Amino acid sequence: MGIMINLDVMMAKRKIGVTELAKEIDITMANLSILKNNKAKAVRFTTLDALCKALHCQPGDILEYVEDEACEEGAKNTDG
Repeated sequence: MGIMINLDVMMAKRKIGVTELAKEIDITMANLSILKNNKAKAVRFTTLDALCKALHCQPGDILEYVEDEACEEGAKNTDG
């Protein structure tokens, strides 16, 4: 998939942790982790809206289109 979720970048900029963000946007830590690690197959607009409000950003600050090869490399790099 050609969409990368750069949630960790915005979280670092806003100095907010996973636990705090999960509570603020009312999703489970597991689901936030899936988003953060680029494992999500889809993102609900309500979740994207909540993320943008909590992080004081625009959707384009979180989502990025990249060519498929680069996206796959990014996902591999988050696996460890």
